[in-house]
Amino acid sequence: MAMANTFADRIVEFNRNLHYTGELPEGFQVMNPYLDNPETLQVMEQFYRKYYNDSEPRRFIVGINPSRHGAGVTGVPFTDTKRLEEVCGIRMTSAHTHEVSSVFMYEMIREYGGAGKFYRQFYINSPFPLAIVRQTKEGKWLNANYYDDPTLFRMTENFMIDSLKKHIGLGLDTSEVFILGKKNADYIEKLNRKAKLFGRLTVLEHPRYIQQYKSKDQRSYIDKYILTLERS
Repeated sequence: MAMANTFADRIVEFNRNLHYTGELPEGFQVMNPYLDNPETLQVMEQFYRKYYNDSEPRRFIVGINPSRHGAGVTGVPFTDTKRLEEVCGIRMTSAHTHEVSSVFMYEMIREYGGAGKFYRQFYINSPFPLAIVRQTKEGKWLNANYYDDPTLFRMTENFMIDSLKKHIGLGLDTSEVFILGKKNADYIEKLNRKAKLFGRLTVLEHPRYIQQYKSKDQRSYIDKYILTLERS
C-alpha cells in the first residue's frame, strides 16, 4: 500500500482495500460495511477527513472487532449513526443505529475534551477490522468476537497480524497501546508475542462490559479511562 499524504488519506485507503478472503468456521460470516453500503464509504471518509486531515502520529486504542450496529454500519469504530450525527456532525441517511459501546465512548470523549481533541491524539481500530456474525441454532445472526471460537481465531490470526501491521503503518506510536477488554488483551498479547508489534499493553474495561454490567459505575470508569489516557 503506497504511503499517502495525510493520516486521513492512509486510513481511507486502508478501509477501501479491506477484504477478508480467508476461511471461516461453519456458522460464522464476515460483514464488510464498505462493500455492503456505498454510503458507509462516504461517511467514513467524511469522518477521517474531518478529524485526521494531518500527518501527526496517534496513539492506538485497540478494540475487538466492529459490531454490526456500530462500525459495522458507519465504518467508524465505536460510532453508531446517532453519535456520528449528533457529535461529529455527519449524517447517515441509509441507516439508523444505536450501539451501547458508542454511548460510553462518546460520553468519555466529551469528558476528555471533545471529539476534536480526542481524535487528534488517538486512533481506534481492531485486530479484525470487519464485523463478525455467527448463526444461532434458531437461524438468527448475532455479533461475534474473533476469539469466541478457537478455530475462528486460528483461521483469522495471520490476517489480524497483517491488519495490525497496516494500522501501525498509518502513523501510530507503538510504545504503549490501550486494549479494550481483558479477554481481548489476552489474545492481543498472543499476537504481540508472535509478531512483536507493541511495547507496553495497557488494559481498560471494554465499553460494552461497562454499559451492560457496570452502568451504575459509569462515572468512575470514565475517570479511569481519562486518567489512563492522559497519563501516557
